[in-house]
Amino acid sequence: MKFSKEAKIKDHNIEIWDKVKNRLRKELGETLYRSWLKPLKLKKINKNTIILSAETSLVRDRVERQYTDRIISIWASEKPGINDIKVSLESDKIGENQFNSKDKNKNIIQNTYQSDKFTKNDDILLSNLDKRLTFENFVVGSPNELAFAAAKRVAEAEFVPFNPLFLYGGVGLGKTHLMNAIAWVIKKKDPSRKVVYISAEKFMYQFIKALRSKDVMNFKQEFRSVDVLMIDDVQFISGKEHTQEEFFHTFNALVDRGCQIVLSADKSPNDLSGMEERLKSRLGWGLVTDIQPTTYELRLGILQSRAEVSGIAFPKEVLEFIAQKIKSNVRELEGALNRIIAHTTLVGKKITLENTIDVLSDVLRANNKLVTIEDIQKKVAEHFSIKMSEMFSARRSKSVVIPRQIAMYLSKELTNLSYPEIGRNFGGKDHTTIIHASKKIDKLLNENSSISEDIRLLKSILSN
Repeated sequence: MKFSKEAKIKDHNIEIWDKVKNRLRKELGETLYRSWLKPLKLKKINKNTIILSAETSLVRDRVERQYTDRIISIWASEKPGINDIKVSLESDKIGENQFNSKDKNKNIIQNTYQSDKFTKNDDILLSNLDKRLTFENFVVGSPNELAFAAAKRVAEAEFVPFNPLFLYGGVGLGKTHLMNAIAWVIKKKDPSRKVVYISAEKFMYQFIKALRSKDVMNFKQEFRSVDVLMIDDVQFISGKEHTQEEFFHTFNALVDRGCQIVLSADKSPNDLSGMEERLKSRLGWGLVTDIQPTTYELRLGILQSRAEVSGIAFPKEVLEFIAQKIKSNVRELEGALNRIIAHTTLVGKKITLENTIDVLSDVLRANNKLVTIEDIQKKVAEHFSIKMSEMFSARRSKSVVIPRQIAMYLSKELTNLSYPEIGRNFGGKDHTTIIHASKKIDKLLNENSSISEDIRLLKSILSN
């Protein structure tokens, strides 16, 4: 009876933790949630303290600095008595997963790389794999049909059709969805195959950890013994020389063994600044396919599909209005739909065009004058008569630094992207570089009328 009682308490804590994470996802948005909160694992509840674990010190420090108060608040609303959180790093030994016993027999692929090592009994390394992201619920249209077909071919092929498959496109257009879908199909067809799905950022952190612990050989063995390697957002390793070196040799080793490689990035291989030429060459060896920004027809199709799944009847004019107004990416499109669903289920208001405009007022304002970082970089480069490549370079001459800092400043002013996201679009610059640039330009605006006029003119150009 004691064991049964303890098991029930653990299951109850898991349910609360899932609720906490879902609320944080809605409050913070998908990007922040996936980066900082989804990797957290619930270890146990010790009296009035939540014990969590993180894979890296970066995640641990960020959570402790910014999110602990909110986690405590949400948890306390579900179960009073919690007033403290401790976040520890994953141990070097793979410990027993105390809270997942009830999920062991579920047909769900889990993240088993809990301590930066493969388990002996589970040969799949997955990072943030989402069971909802399958080929069946991927809406196909002209902007993504080639990428979709290529992804299906890789997933279903008996032999490697092209190596690597390189998917590229803007944020929220479906790259991660297709990579998840590939992984699901491969594992369903042949559970014995070793599949690795990991972000380039995590690949780098695992490599750094291996260097520090002098365990590089084990790292090499783990990543070079897989059947399928899938790395998301490979642009993250731009400018990271040692990580690129290791990835280069891992790439070669897997190709030599006839193993499938699937990669994604925000740009094509040739446009990835800060990437070694020999690595660029290999990234373009197989099939390089882009995912274009969504068309009105595709956006409407996505909305109709998601609305149907929700079971809520949406007036035709509401879906058409959203498809017409929100053009940024699929994530924001789905987020708008989810907001309306939440509003009608929680508040009980009927879904009308008028109510939709009211609920989505902030999103609609942002999309009225949508501008991308690439747009900003191009216009700033043209304005100051410098090369586009200078936006990603390390040159320190004043003629280049000031325009680059202005572009960084405008990226923060005119987009909804975070400092780290902006940094990645400037050749993998650290977020502190973007913060420094923004502060520098803020200061110059009050001191230099010429700079002030330049920025006023650029804002005018970009808003038209």
